[in-house]
Amino acid sequence: MQLVPKKYTVTDRFLNYVTIDTQSDPNSPTCPSTEKQKNLGRLLVQELLEMGISDAELDENGYVYGTLKSNTNKAVPNICFCSHMDTSPDCSGENVKPIIHKNYNGGSILYASDANLSLHPDEHPALKDQIGNDIITSDGTTLLGADNKAGVAEIMDAIYQLIQNPSIKHGDIKILFTPDEEIGRGVEKVNLAKVNAKFAYTIDGETLGHIEDETFSADAVNITIHGVSTHPGFAKNKMESAIKIAAEIIAALPKNNLSPETTEGREGFIHPTGISGSIEKSTVQFIIRDFDTKQLAVYENELKKLVEKVMLAYPNASFEFEVVEQYRNMKEVLLAHPEIVAYAVKAIERAGMKPFAGGIRGGTDGSRLSFMGLPCPNIFAGEHAFHSRLEWVSIQDMQKAVDTIINLATIWEEKTL
Repeated sequence: MQLVPKKYTVTDRFLNYVTIDTQSDPNSPTCPSTEKQKNLGRLLVQELLEMGISDAELDENGYVYGTLKSNTNKAVPNICFCSHMDTSPDCSGENVKPIIHKNYNGGSILYASDANLSLHPDEHPALKDQIGNDIITSDGTTLLGADNKAGVAEIMDAIYQLIQNPSIKHGDIKILFTPDEEIGRGVEKVNLAKVNAKFAYTIDGETLGHIEDETFSADAVNITIHGVSTHPGFAKNKMESAIKIAAEIIAALPKNNLSPETTEGREGFIHPTGISGSIEKSTVQFIIRDFDTKQLAVYENELKKLVEKVMLAYPNASFEFEVVEQYRNMKEVLLAHPEIVAYAVKAIERAGMKPFAGGIRGGTDGSRLSFMGLPCPNIFAGEHAFHSRLEWVSIQDMQKAVDTIINLATIWEEKTL
């Protein structure tokens, strides 16, 4: 097989993409939640068209679609590679200035913008595997955007490499870039008919060689408290403050278990994420997480009983308890399609890495896609310390992700009779 020597474009693409502010907004009702996400989408479509992806498009909801056409006579299942374009609202993504730290020596990475900020291997152990590699960080004033622009750049470079090497056989490769993943709405308006794939892989994971084939199952709970408001000067035995009731509910939560700060591994939790309102009406927002979907109802029942107990002291107040399904553990779907993960393991091995599959204490676009009929594990992108000013990625890890994507395309073709 005659291959063009690989000249990776992933770093240049990544350095360009992160300078485009694509922060999503959980308080916006639109899709995408911020119009600026389309700025990256338009650039990606332009680059895909220049590569020869003739059906590349950006739709009105901010999704980018495209197809690298099959170059084999085999009836290979269509597979999709997916990453999200938005960055987290938890940390500024405006005016990102990426910095390359060449030939990392194993020590602390310091930031000229903030003398109190440093990236140290004792606090970020994954750095210990990066000695000699080239680390990219922001300048310390913003997040970097490796989550998930590393994945976007890796998919774009893999498509470029496949086009440059037509002797690498593959079926139809579907390309999907989504908005609003960071606010839990990444696939709400995806057009699966346009994706037209049988299986998919999100490229949005952390450590080199990692395959995430299991996620939390997740619900949201919104508790709305209706208090009794009256003039505070004449409130004795009359006022029942919704604000204080909300505070009592939060204070009554378990202290030593069932919270993010007290759990690890496969342990689930009940987590208050927001409180707002007035004396008359207040709302407390929760997220409920566990790997076992049935356990969500157990936690929700416990939370409701806790609220009811607090409310006993407020006979004239009332509450509403709303449960909203968010996503489910992808493992429930992937177990029926073991080849998806098996081929990813082989692709990682071919790229010279030791693969390891496991769960993630969170969710991905793939969680929801799997239950929408598109089974979809998550593959490493090399991103670390995401949602923070200390976010980083290594050039060499991104290149390994590119190789893994190419290998996956090849293996699906090889395995098709």
